[in-house]
Amino acid sequence: MESTDDILSSLIVELKRGTLILSVLSQLFSPEYGYSLVQKLEEKNNPIDAGTLYPLLRRLEKQHLLVSNWDTSEARPRKFYVISEEGKRVFQCLKEEWRTLSDKLENLLEEERNHGDN
Repeated sequence: MESTDDILSSLIVELKRGTLILSVLSQLFSPEYGYSLVQKLEEKNNPIDAGTLYPLLRRLEKQHLLVSNWDTSEARPRKFYVISEEGKRVFQCLKEEWRTLSDKLENLLEEERNHGDN
């Protein structure tokens, strides 16, 4: 039997997983390579595991939401990703959907708060 802490940890992971794409797309209006994106998100208190990020970047590129280019000007070549025009359209739609969902959820949570006061 799972402990409450295990269940809570699993549920938090699920909540965060639903916001990953929006978080990543929001940071790729300027080119970033994987590790710089990990650092950027961490600095903004939205950490992402490299093992999660790299497959996500590849998937978003395959879906034509990102484009990539190799920078070979330094000793260590790096693959830079940037949001595509299609990705910008998808990002705007996701952002609107997120705000709608967030407002609806906030209303539900407010309703619960009001019941808690009674």
